Amino acid sequence: MLTTNPFETEDGDKLREECGVFGVYDAESASAIVALGLHALQHRGQEAAGVTSWDGHNFHTHRAMGHVAGNFDRDEIIRQLPGRVACGHVRYSTTGETALRNVQPLFAELASGGFAIAHNGNISNAMKLRRDLIRSGSIFQSTSDTETIIHLVATSTYRTLIDRFIDALRKIEGAYSLVCMTPEGMIACRDPLGIRPLVMGKLGDTTIFASETVALDVVGADFVRELEPGELVTVSDAGIRSIRPFGKVRGRPCVFEHVYFSRPDSVLAGQSVYGVRKAIGAELAAESPTDADFIIPVPDSGVPAAIGYAQASGIPFELGIIRSHYVGRTFIQPADNIRHLGVKLKHNANRALIAGKRIVLVDDSIVRGTTSLKIVQMMRDAGATEVHMRIASPPTRHSCFYGVDTPERAKLLAARMTVAEMADFINADSLAFISVDGLYRALGEVGRNAAAPTHCDACFTGDYPTPLTDHDAQTVPDQFALLDERVLA
Repeated sequence: MLTTNPFETEDGDKLREECGVFGVYDAESASAIVALGLHALQHRGQEAAGVTSWDGHNFHTHRAMGHVAGNFDRDEIIRQLPGRVACGHVRYSTTGETALRNVQPLFAELASGGFAIAHNGNISNAMKLRRDLIRSGSIFQSTSDTETIIHLVATSTYRTLIDRFIDALRKIEGAYSLVCMTPEGMIACRDPLGIRPLVMGKLGDTTIFASETVALDVVGADFVRELEPGELVTVSDAGIRSIRPFGKVRGRPCVFEHVYFSRPDSVLAGQSVYGVRKAIGAELAAESPTDADFIIPVPDSGVPAAIGYAQASGIPFELGIIRSHYVGRTFIQPADNIRHLGVKLKHNANRALIAGKRIVLVDDSIVRGTTSLKIVQMMRDAGATEVHMRIASPPTRHSCFYGVDTPERAKLLAARMTVAEMADFINADSLAFISVDGLYRALGEVGRNAAAPTHCDACFTGDYPTPLTDHDAQTVPDQFALLDERVLA
């Protein structure tokens, strides 16, 4: 299990990114390179994976539930995906059911030919668009918001495919980083605010697009640049072309990519993700110091921030929680008593180190609080005399509608409790979160500019940078709603 945090539980107590995308143009056995790239992006989506290739005459697709390993590491699968152009996707769904029909890349035959699309993000007006399209006669084959883009392209009245594609993008709201394939070439683009990441690289004459730079590293490609917010890049035999259909836009990329989602060995906006996380830990130590014997990370996502906290505070960093890398979720059985034993099998307290000590636990976030409660109790059971908790992000008080799986707001612990109440709930001697301004300082800024924030931080502040059409419409009666729900079921 390549989960970012082994304390992630069945009840969704960790935020999870929706997807990762990877595209290759003009390479021998392009699908094999895509499969390697998807391995590096596995942390962004562990529910399903897919690869689509183009051999100059036909499109070929293989999609499967589960991890990249086991589905795309066999020669017979790669041989079924011939061609010099390919794109791939790893998925964790935030919209649409868990089913093979929702696994990407999605593919359709349009009037202009085949069209494959891989999407990272979430379209916040997808339901409204879908209802309108269904009423106009469109027939959907999935419950994924990504399919909405295909129908918008198919029904656009513009002449060329690229103009129809741009026309579709101008109708959608929310977050999207897309890699698309057509018989003419590859299209990659980011939404106007650049909420979700997308980078471009080169491997000789081969052009590569990926959600993170680490995927370029794994396949031996050189990083060229990030796609800019609102930028669309086409790659064909005629060359590489950059289009900015939305004009010059000031971006607001997701700040949680720095905190948790991106792999620590990636580079984001010119900054080492690992370095930023250490800086977050240092800021946290300055804002919320405490006397303790050891700083202990919650593995693995809390490690860089814990190192930064330890270095800034002068308190020794120690591995007080030992993770087993050989137990996956499939081991955990439904019965509560067996589930509890399974938790201890996946990660265990380093009792000889912790007994009789005052410790500070460092984690990346608190969502529902159930995981933090278990960790604190584990430390107390191991003999810790004091257990303090420090969180390397501000309190998560608002749901995300841009491609991150978050519970509804009523289930977010920070939305219904003060920090002191949260500390009581998880049974910690003290609890502190980095401030919003502290998070921005760790990114090299003086603090958050409320008038012009540089990132999307809506999960902390409630300041959503785009309309939330579908969410807002949930409170407005719709005479077609019942009919539509039956159609979409």
